[in-house]
Amino acid sequence: MDDLNDNKLTQDGLPLYEHTGKVLVIACGALAREIIDLKNANGWTHLDLTCLPANYHLYPDKITEAVRGAVAKHEKDYQRIFVAYADCGTGGLLQAACAELGVEMIAGPHCYSFFEGNDRFAETSEDNLTTFYLTDFLVRQFDAFIVKPMGLDRHPELRNMYFANYEKLVYQAQTDDPELTEKAKACAERLGLAFERRLTGYGDLSKALEQL
Repeated sequence: MDDLNDNKLTQDGLPLYEHTGKVLVIACGALAREIIDLKNANGWTHLDLTCLPANYHLYPDKITEAVRGAVAKHEKDYQRIFVAYADCGTGGLLQAACAELGVEMIAGPHCYSFFEGNDRFAETSEDNLTTFYLTDFLVRQFDAFIVKPMGLDRHPELRNMYFANYEKLVYQAQTDDPELTEKAKACAERLGLAFERRLTGYGDLSKALEQL
């Protein structure tokens, strides 16, 4: 990411970023590919992206302070900062921090909701309780983010304990990729769950970035 010309001032004494309209997106590393794809497809040259570690998906208690640190590091260089995280298991702490810092964040409880579309996801809340969700990223990183952290590679019998209350796996596909679909089916089979694919695209993530 550029340092925006070392914070030089314009002739009227204002920071250069106030004339560029540059926006920084602070995102979960699991969304990096999707945000870059959207940026390139739409020609959003005013958007810069910085990502926090994707494995914070597994440790949501780290997200809020990491976002605080990223805002403090970059706020002097940008006219606007947007946080591409939903609540993501922070129990409202991230939203409170963003309100305190004066930065916006994407609405919703988690990425599964905003990829589906928050309104649509809320309509199916009862069904969601027995559904295990995967995105493109999580399909690609299934072993690293699901199998190994849960110990299923060492103790496959734990599957019955972890997934006893789940009925199906829903693959929320951001891209129409047959290879990823086949891999997602294999993930469902490994977990002993019925399989459903929904081509969600980028959902509310696209809409939120469009407004920037």
